[in-house]
Order: sequence, then C-alpha cells, then structure tokens
Amino acid sequence: MPTRSSSTQGSLHGGDPACADCHGAGMRPRRNGERAEVDLCGCIGVCRTCRGGGWVPVDANDPRSRRRRCACHEHRVRILRFNDAGIPARHAGSTRTSFNMDRSTGSVLAATTKWLAQYNPGGENRGFVLHGEVGRGKTHLLVAVLRELVFKVGVGVRFVEFSHLLAALKAGFDEGRGAEEVLRPLVEVEVLAIDELGKGRNTDFEQMVIDELVSRRYNAGGVILATTNYGPGSGTGLRTLNAGDAEIRTQTLVDRVGHRVYSRLRETADFIEMGGEDYREKLARRRREV
Repeated sequence: MPTRSSSTQGSLHGGDPACADCHGAGMRPRRNGERAEVDLCGCIGVCRTCRGGGWVPVDANDPRSRRRRCACHEHRVRILRFNDAGIPARHAGSTRTSFNMDRSTGSVLAATTKWLAQYNPGGENRGFVLHGEVGRGKTHLLVAVLRELVFKVGVGVRFVEFSHLLAALKAGFDEGRGAEEVLRPLVEVEVLAIDELGKGRNTDFEQMVIDELVSRRYNAGGVILATTNYGPGSGTGLRTLNAGDAEIRTQTLVDRVGHRVYSRLRETADFIEMGGEDYREKLARRRREV
C-alpha cells in the first residue's frame, strides 16, 4: 500500500475563517454530474510561504538548502485526490459535523472518530463495516470518514457502490475490456470504501466479483470500509434468487457475500451497528406536518 512522506503528513491550513463561502475550510463542495468534488476557495489567495512558486527551503533559516514542496501544493493534491475518489454527488457536503446524530448513533460517531485518530498511514490498520437498517446515515458517515482521510490524514481513497461496480464491469465486458482495468484501481488504493455491500440479486457473478476484490485487498493488506443493510451472524441458507422481501430482510451478510469474504472481513474489520430512526422517513414526516 502507498505511504506518505513526513513532509505531507497531518492537516493542512484552511482558508479565511471569515470567508462566507468556505468558512475557513479553504475549499467549496460542488456536484459534477453524479460525483462530488471540491474547488479551491478564492480566499486562499497566493501562498505567503512560497509566493506561488510551490517550493520552499527545507531549512527555513538557509534559503540555499535543498527545496521541498510547499504545503499549499499538497492542499491542491488532496483536492484532486478527493475529486478522483468517486464519492456520490449527494454527499458532496457530508461531514462528521453535519451527521444527524441522536442517542442511538452517538456511539457510532465516537467509534469512527477514534478510528480516524488511530489510523496509521501506510501501516497496518483495521477497517470497519457499518451495518443497520436503511436511512440510518451509514453512507453519510462513511463519506465523512473518507473526507478526513484525504484532507486531514493525506491518504488516497476510493468509494464504490457495489451495484455500480457490477455495472462498470459488465459495460467493460461489452466494450471488450477485461475486469482488471476496473478492479486494479480498487485493489491498489490505500483505503477502499464499498457502499451497499451485499446489494443485488446474489448471482454467481456478483459472488465472484466481491470474492476477487476482497481477496486481493486482503492479500495486499489493504483497508476495507463498508456499509451494508445486512448484519453479522451465522448464515440462514436463504440464497435463492426468488427469495421474497421478508426472506431477504432476514438474511445475514454471510448469506449475501459468501463464507470466505465474510470470514476475511471479520478478521480485518470491526462491525459497527447503526441504530436510530430512518432519517428519510423522519424528513418525510416533517414535510407532512408542515
């Protein structure tokens, strides 16, 4: 997995705290089609350290010492890294601060906060799997963690919704491209986030895809983060394509991804349950009451 040099570790300085556009973050979220991106805020201006040149002396007291990249350059690198992560446009502004926390989700927020604080770039790290009913904010919190991994820790991340991955693979096959072209970036990135793990019709093809992806990252020591509507536990044996909605809801994650994938996830990731109310239903209820 990629590592970072010591000169790029840690949070970067933001913009002007008085800026009405970014409120000191130094960047503004935007939507680019289906993808979330950020722009460098205008309040950043020309860097006072390097005066826009992008390089500074290693020894600040000796202008003739060898040069290194200025932190302002790393700020732009991290913006490009975030824009290439594949985060969905709906979550362009999703942060831990904006996470809709209640008593049932406070412990989850605390657990992910602790995970971020303990993350060791380029070293050995456990992942986590957020599981729970729909509408609990799993994807929001997952994206919030990815945002901080990019901008505060400085590592590369990639977000993929499982059904979109399947669609990309099938489109590649139709165009004469192999699966490797789609899977390699997901295998090589330092942190991979899989949204909606276990979603789909549970076909042999879907089982093959998730098995190859998880197995290759497992062998490479890569970190996997994930969200799923299916909880941990023993399999129910309900894997038929014709299973009714009630049967599907009783399935566990092992039913959806297979024993080998599930075993490797249990070995390398912590399972964190997200309770609370269905946030979408709560919003709909408020709209009806207006």
